[in-house]
Amino acid sequence: MRRRKPAPKQNLQQLAVLVLTLGLVLFFGIKSIVTASNLPQRPQQGQSLSRPDTPQIAETEPAPEEPAETAPSGKRAPVASATILSTGDVLMHKPLIEAAARADGTYDFSHMFRYIREYVQKADYAVANLETTLGGPGNPYQGAPAFNCPDSLVDAARDAGFDLFLTANNHCADTGTAGVIRTVETVRAKGMATLGTNLNDEENKYIVTDINGIQVGMLCYTYAGAQKEEGRPSLNGGAYLSKKGLVCYYLNDNLDAFYQLAQSQFTQMKAAGAEATVIYMHWGPEEYQLDASIAKQMIAQKLCDIGYDVIIGGHPHVVEPLQLLTSTVDPEHKTVCLYSMGNAVSNQRVAIDAIANSCPTGHTEDGVLFSVTFEKYDDGSVALAQVDVIPTWVELSSSQKYVVIPLEYARQDSWGSLYSLENADSAKRSFDRTMALVGGGLAEIRAYLSNE
Repeated sequence: MRRRKPAPKQNLQQLAVLVLTLGLVLFFGIKSIVTASNLPQRPQQGQSLSRPDTPQIAETEPAPEEPAETAPSGKRAPVASATILSTGDVLMHKPLIEAAARADGTYDFSHMFRYIREYVQKADYAVANLETTLGGPGNPYQGAPAFNCPDSLVDAARDAGFDLFLTANNHCADTGTAGVIRTVETVRAKGMATLGTNLNDEENKYIVTDINGIQVGMLCYTYAGAQKEEGRPSLNGGAYLSKKGLVCYYLNDNLDAFYQLAQSQFTQMKAAGAEATVIYMHWGPEEYQLDASIAKQMIAQKLCDIGYDVIIGGHPHVVEPLQLLTSTVDPEHKTVCLYSMGNAVSNQRVAIDAIANSCPTGHTEDGVLFSVTFEKYDDGSVALAQVDVIPTWVELSSSQKYVVIPLEYARQDSWGSLYSLENADSAKRSFDRTMALVGGGLAEIRAYLSNE
């Protein structure tokens, strides 16, 4: 976990205020002595209070200086801040695995993250969705229909600065119950946290982590197709898990049970000290839709009513809109919801992938670096203070390397040279596609936070 350095103190400003104060004290002290020596005798009836040669004296002392503001525009100055950056599906199709293969039989995925590394490391906490399993070499390394990837993917993500992998999704059981468990063990052993799947039913289904002195509670849920009994789901049409409590999941045909779980987990996180809350939703089964379904909007509204601060979605493999929700229970409570982060990296490409028949517009090549910043104030309160979106695009180079390109607007004129792009126009089209989906919501949220 990376911690921000505290902001530098305004020593020069404090010194200036001190000098000014001493000057005023000295000035008015001298003035009062001079004035006392020149005071006239008490005037007789009808006599003027002042003489033509005696200056008027102020009837009241000057008002004391107002204390210097601690933040611009009268806002409170934070004593701590925590920025959480999230990105979408690390969707490990077989061509991505083959592109990482080396002559000695090992795999190196570091090239995928090299250009987003600076953004990931700048955040205080960084999260990505692991859309594969780490089932080990006993299973074939492949993509669909049963995803399995070499363990070194975790090394590349960790070295790029990611702190946590979301491991609850419709592909998390592609290598069976043993694959669910081995994925959790491997990610944790390599120094990253997991969220959404567990080693056993006794583990907490949530985490509360200290990020720069702010306690952030986080959950991750995926949809499931069915369950054999409570706690043993079938994911993506596969076999039912043989153990209970390994995956955080919900059923679309029993949302009331999910809402009870979400409420219970929220209450438990708060009791464990959570000052801010984020829930990740791998909701489905709809894919490749550019608008959030009515079902997802309904679930999001319920999570807002429960009290969650931020909802971040995944699964459609395309970016979906960003929205500011208002609680129907407490109109003062607002929730930021990004319905889908899209693909962080994948082989779902317009030119070469059959999936283009489902989404031929290029949106499957797009993703985001989505960040939220919480601030804590000197009264102990914590609030969401900032939201940001940097679109990303996956470039497939002539050397068959898949690289995530960060499309920060401020660097737009330099994208080609910064990232050695072979097709800068494709990057520009990707940026435009994503901002058309999230730009309106982002502007609304920023305006709200600015007023707050």
